[in-house]
Amino acid sequence: MGPDLAPGPPKWATGLNPVQLSAVDHDGGPLLIAAGAGTGKTRTLVSRLARLLDEGVAPERILLVTFSRRAAAELVRRVGHVTDPTVARRVEAGTFHSVAHRVLRRYHEPLGLAGGFSVLDQADSRDLFSLVRTPVAEKARRRFPKTETVAAVYSRVVSSQVGVEETVLKSFPWCGDDIDGLREIFSEYTDKKRRQQLLDFEDLLLYWRAAVMDSVLGPVLAASFDHVLVDEYQDTSIVQSDILRAMTRSDTAITVVGDDAQSIYSFRSATVRNILDFSEQFPAATTITLEQNYRSTTPILDLANAVNAGTGEALPKRLWTEEEGGARPVLATCPDQQSQAEAVCATVLEHFEAGVPLREQVVLFRTSHHSDLVEVELGRHGIPFVKFGGLRYLEASHVRDLLSALRVLGNPWDELAWMRLLQLAEGVGPSSANQLIESLGVRSPTRDGPDPLAAFCADPSSGLGGRRSHQDLEGLAAGLQACRVVPELPAGTQVELLRQALEPMIRQHYDHPDSRLADLDALALLASDVGRDKFVADLTLDPPSSTGDLAAKPTLDDDWLTLSTVHSAKGGEWGVVHLIHAADGAFPSDLATGDDKGIDEERRLFYVALTRARSHLHIYAPLRYHHGDAAGWSDAHSYAQRTRFLPPTVNHLLDLRAIRSAADDLAPPAAVPVTRAVDIKLSDLW
Repeated sequence: MGPDLAPGPPKWATGLNPVQLSAVDHDGGPLLIAAGAGTGKTRTLVSRLARLLDEGVAPERILLVTFSRRAAAELVRRVGHVTDPTVARRVEAGTFHSVAHRVLRRYHEPLGLAGGFSVLDQADSRDLFSLVRTPVAEKARRRFPKTETVAAVYSRVVSSQVGVEETVLKSFPWCGDDIDGLREIFSEYTDKKRRQQLLDFEDLLLYWRAAVMDSVLGPVLAASFDHVLVDEYQDTSIVQSDILRAMTRSDTAITVVGDDAQSIYSFRSATVRNILDFSEQFPAATTITLEQNYRSTTPILDLANAVNAGTGEALPKRLWTEEEGGARPVLATCPDQQSQAEAVCATVLEHFEAGVPLREQVVLFRTSHHSDLVEVELGRHGIPFVKFGGLRYLEASHVRDLLSALRVLGNPWDELAWMRLLQLAEGVGPSSANQLIESLGVRSPTRDGPDPLAAFCADPSSGLGGRRSHQDLEGLAAGLQACRVVPELPAGTQVELLRQALEPMIRQHYDHPDSRLADLDALALLASDVGRDKFVADLTLDPPSSTGDLAAKPTLDDDWLTLSTVHSAKGGEWGVVHLIHAADGAFPSDLATGDDKGIDEERRLFYVALTRARSHLHIYAPLRYHHGDAAGWSDAHSYAQRTRFLPPTVNHLLDLRAIRSAADDLAPPAAVPVTRAVDIKLSDLW
């Protein structure tokens, strides 16, 4: 017999560098993995989770928190590639909000919540704010903040746990005269939610925090898990940090992964302090820094490091790569926005002709409207593109119609869902819908009366006149009744039944009804194997960005250029990055430069843009900004300086180029020598 062969390294350890391996093997208390851009943080997190499973930790005792449902599913899928996939799928994984929803469904009674509560998505929250704002705005007898602003103030107050007055004066100073009105709106908004068994996104986290801090329920929840792993920790809020600290106050181990240099969501109440102060929040914590980059070339990393070095307070880190060579980033100074658009198109085509597909290139910008002229120029050149940052799938009206029907099935006292659903019927407006809602007892604060859903199914028209409205309401009641009598029907079947009931009304209300109905068919497929409540919660808490997200990745060979805000591009990477409007006032935005914290976040956003590039980075800085819009630019203009994030001290890291506009290439008439008169002969043509 030959000598015994020593067992090889476990599958999850293959390919890890020594620093990544030390993070995966760590067992000494709280762990912060400070992972720079492109340093393999996802692979490290996957390997750490797989290692825990291989060593016998029960998957149900591991909580994995991410910031999107798709990210959670992808992490679990990758873990299944390096360990037992059936075990990996049993890990408790999800977003903060989805995990909170599970906790509240399970422990609603100790928390004083009704079991059939509904979750408001952001559009529904705005609708409810609009409802309670109207009387306050009318009473003010002057211009009052718009509904979107009211909702934004409320979200900032609740998520940051800072009082309304301080929040308004700091972040919404133009609303300084409306603080009392905002207080009144917030109070009525909260009361309406409680009466109607409604929770918004902020409520989910606040109730979860209350649960884990409760003297009785808290220890039960904290004892539910042996390990808590959190991705993108730099994007957490104060409330989320409070939850994590309470969840790990016993023997539960916590691992967080993040990059302070990519903390760019303060407008969502995320705070970079959570990751900077991790060692203070979690005593005896260990920090392991990942700096070896596997994405970008050395010249790109040198520039990114130089930009990041200007941040006021940051975790020490310097990205590096073993790959040698690479082109220096290009800084193209352009006369104006139009020449910038022309330069972008020309450079995109140069790379395309050199063999770089359009899908391997991206145009990034600080704010959505910054791409207006580039879009026009791309159209002139026939370059196909897609733009990210538009309407989310759940905000499409027909999808919200279906979701309202599903919500009524789960919570018959959901006034907002009823109001939307009833007004689909021909001849039913706000007044008739209000009358019907009142007669059904939807607004009953005691819940002692009859079930509104049962009452509607028994008499859908409730005395409303009009043959068409009666017919539509009858069809709607039939669909709801079919789902109501067999509540254990799979969500996919319920969606199909409701889709049939809604079809006549969708065809009456909307353009392109066939494509809208196809969207609902896709939803039915998505919901085929889950329960209704889970499906509604998943769709509300983490909706697809578009219809295409409902299906698998496309297999067509179509090629297109990506246009995206930097915020939307976070987490992505491309072979070639075109970053436009690198001028002070545009990037950084002049609205975000009021203090050092705002400037630091803009710098981090700029750093995120730079680190999306693998091989080529092109930065464009217009010198002159014409005023107007893409449809008609005027001669009025102002001048800009190149962004403060690229000071002259980094010139040696850049390939500096000056772009000339087409007009600059024309010689002025005075410079052309006078010649003899030119005779144009046309007679030969006839």
